[in-house]
Amino acid sequence: MEFLNNHKTLFWSALILFLFLTLQIAILPAFTMQQIYKPLPDAKPLTKDEAAGKAVYVENGCIACHTQQVREVEMDKVFGSRPSIPADYAGNHQTDMWRNTANLLGSERTGPDLTTIGERQPSDDWHLLHLYQPRAVVKESIMPSYSFLFEEKEYLAKGDIEVKVPAEFLKHKFKKIVPTKKALQLVAYLKSLKQTKLPEGVAPVEFLYKREVKKTAAAGGADALPDGAELYTTNCASCHQANGEGLEGAFPPLKGSPIVAAEDIEVYVNIIWGGYNGRPGYGPMPAVGKNANFTAEMIAAIMNHERSSWGNNAKPVTAAEVKVVMDNIK
Repeated sequence: MEFLNNHKTLFWSALILFLFLTLQIAILPAFTMQQIYKPLPDAKPLTKDEAAGKAVYVENGCIACHTQQVREVEMDKVFGSRPSIPADYAGNHQTDMWRNTANLLGSERTGPDLTTIGERQPSDDWHLLHLYQPRAVVKESIMPSYSFLFEEKEYLAKGDIEVKVPAEFLKHKFKKIVPTKKALQLVAYLKSLKQTKLPEGVAPVEFLYKREVKKTAAAGGADALPDGAELYTTNCASCHQANGEGLEGAFPPLKGSPIVAAEDIEVYVNIIWGGYNGRPGYGPMPAVGKNANFTAEMIAAIMNHERSSWGNNAKPVTAAEVKVVMDNIK
């Protein structure tokens, strides 16, 4: 009982026990994890602007609706080519002296996972328009507008980047929408989110509960192609829209497009694979096919969907025809 009556002994005993448990439960396991899990060889650290953009991401609570973790289930494959592993987050450093590392794994998917958003959507124009008014690019979006990260100007100054916003979403129709530094930093961070390739010879964890891939019959008795409508929805509809009409001043229409309907598919395949920057009034299209590792079959499926939708009525193409053009590109 003497031990319980001595307040100094009680205090020091409790303190020593607390420090011992902290060492065993928190500090030593953290050091052990750092030794076991190292960043992947090709992992790139965030640049100054990307790191600042990550702070903007945290500041605006984006983690409340978006995850950055591809689970081991097949339904997550749309967000990454492989399930996430601990090494994907090993390069993250402590935010500052007072705050722990922000891995931003998230727990809710009110919005889509962002693990590879930099690969799935590498367009500055799309990200800026999406931040300013999400419903301009995704009609059904419930994401709030981050228009406070932008400025309205009468005239563009040197160095300003104008966001091409459709007239229906402008508060003042004759003003220019210009992103602030924070908006540009946030976009830089989002574009940096890409899955690092595993070292050669290291097999990724397999996805579970695999779904059967839908295929559509190809022309001329060729092998069946992937579902072009599904590929279009996943990779193209966010810019060109589900109705193929695009967004005036932002993304060109595919409905009635002479490139989509052309008999010579060389330009068409080049655009899907390597992007395009030659249409006046529109921003550059990123290299969607190259970034997403499209196969000839995937490109042919998307082309056939576009060539037969929204009133378009062009002759179907085969994967073999697409492969001939792709071989010339590479």
